[in-house]
Amino acid sequence: MRPVTGILAALLLMPAVRAGQPDDITFVSEHLPEIAMDNRYAQMPVWGRCAGERETCGSFVAGYEFTRSQTLSIDGPLFAAGLTSNRGSWSFTGFVFYDPLSLSSGHEQRPLDVNFTHGVPYTLPVAAEFSGLNGSADDMGVGFAVRHDTNVRWLGHAAWMAGLLWQQVSLRDYRYDYRVLEGPDAGSSGQVSYDADYRHIVPFAGLAWPHRGERWAYSPHFQVAIPRPRRGMEGRITGPGFDLSGNQADFGAKPFGDPSVTIGFDVTYLPWNLSFDLGTAVTQYLVEPLVHEGVDHNVLLTFRWDGWKQE
Repeated sequence: MRPVTGILAALLLMPAVRAGQPDDITFVSEHLPEIAMDNRYAQMPVWGRCAGERETCGSFVAGYEFTRSQTLSIDGPLFAAGLTSNRGSWSFTGFVFYDPLSLSSGHEQRPLDVNFTHGVPYTLPVAAEFSGLNGSADDMGVGFAVRHDTNVRWLGHAAWMAGLLWQQVSLRDYRYDYRVLEGPDAGSSGQVSYDADYRHIVPFAGLAWPHRGERWAYSPHFQVAIPRPRRGMEGRITGPGFDLSGNQADFGAKPFGDPSVTIGFDVTYLPWNLSFDLGTAVTQYLVEPLVHEGVDHNVLLTFRWDGWKQE
């Protein structure tokens, strides 16, 4: 058990270790909305199944996410609704989602660096102070999934799922006031911003192992989502005598839109048809700061309610 204990301790301590190693502002500004995208993929209303052989039922998912990188944050509620139709061992689900998230910051020091344009008249990277972030990151979309329940000798009772969604992430007022702290340009100030709309088609697939008792049900599940196409971050920087903008893709970089792997464990109280995803609450907290470096904490709490059905 000692190796396992050591690994878990390393995972828990990693955010604290990285807290003293600030990454540059563009690097972290890319990762904040990408984590929000991963949180959304982890919480699509596709794992529930109606009771009975031929039945239609609706579901509603609500949650909250809280992501921090020093004083930078992206947080807010998550909402999704789905409609599922059973056909024997097959289920078909259509769903929509909308996550109205907020972007904010306090005062903090990070390297100022940009990789979306050339010609910035500073020697980059350079230490700078950033403040004034007060923006929004609206994530919305629509999707469809098919699920098949089956029995496999080496898996037991399992359910595989596959689907496709369309997604738009809209970043608004995603800008910081900056002041250069060191070097020949110390005292220079301006703004750096990352306003843009990013649209993706996202194929996804997963596997679950549902177990049902009299009052409680449990379902560990594994899922992969791959947003396409990957895109370059758009950006703009202003300062004394200059106003420059561009896209990372113009310089051969397309980092925005990472593949996502999530692990969940739904716990359902059957009398209320209410589910809590304990698995993603744990794994998104532990894994996201490792996958998206520069982020200190990622908290995701969600509930699913299968609230009505139509025979």
